[in-house]
Order: sequence, then structure tokens, then C-alpha cells
Amino acid sequence: MLVGGADAHRHDLSSMVMLKDNHVWSRGSITDAVRAAKAVAGFSVKVEVEVQSEAEADEAIAAGADVVMLDNFTGDGVKVAASSLKTRWQGKRHFLLEVSGGLRADNVEPYVCNDVDIISTSSIHQGVPHIDFSLKIEH
Repeated sequence: MLVGGADAHRHDLSSMVMLKDNHVWSRGSITDAVRAAKAVAGFSVKVEVEVQSEAEADEAIAAGADVVMLDNFTGDGVKVAASSLKTRWQGKRHFLLEVSGGLRADNVEPYVCNDVDIISTSSIHQGVPHIDFSLKIEH
């Protein structure tokens, strides 16, 4: 990974806060979820928000997200949204744009553009056996 310029997304849950749709739903809005996460995490932990639209990305950026993940966009959709977001927020807020959602070596090329900072994939560990475990609490 070091030779190819890759990096682990998060080493563990304390490395970065990642807000997904269920976190946003529980707080009522992206804005409230980001503010709550930043209040708990402190200044040294980055907050990432997974978004499904450019409007959600704008809300995440306005709320102070450090990383905005454009999830399950098309290649053309990524290029349009990324360019628009970087232009609109230039000089106002610093943030990184990440692209994710089913990306593999054989389909990633349409997503590559200068306005995208991070391209993430889970394909390098898909198919690896894993242990499924859970904790159930009974009253």
C-alpha cells in the first residue's frame, strides 16, 4: 500500500468519525450530526460525512465536515458535483472530497478527476473470510 500511494481509510473507529445515513437520521440533519460529532470528538479528530447528493454535500461542508464522501455517484455525476463543490467553496472552507461505492480497478477510471482528493475501495479485501460476531443484551 505504501508503494502505490494507498492508505487505510481508518485504522479503527477512533481514527476518524464517519457519519452515515443512520447517524444523520438519529440527529435529524447532517448539520446537527456534524456539530454533535465535532463536539464529542474534539479538535484533533476529523469528521467525514457520507452523502448521496450535491445538496447534502453542501450541507456537510457548511456544517464543518472535514471529508465529504460522494457515495454511489456515477462517474459523470462525480465530476460535475466535485467541480461545482470545489468552485463554490473555494476560499471559504477547507474539505476533502472522497468518492466511494462499488469502485474497483476495472471501473474506477471514469471517477478520476482533479477535484477528487480520495478514491476509496473495499475491493482489496472483498472475498477475504471474516468473522461475524455480535453482542446481544437480554433484560
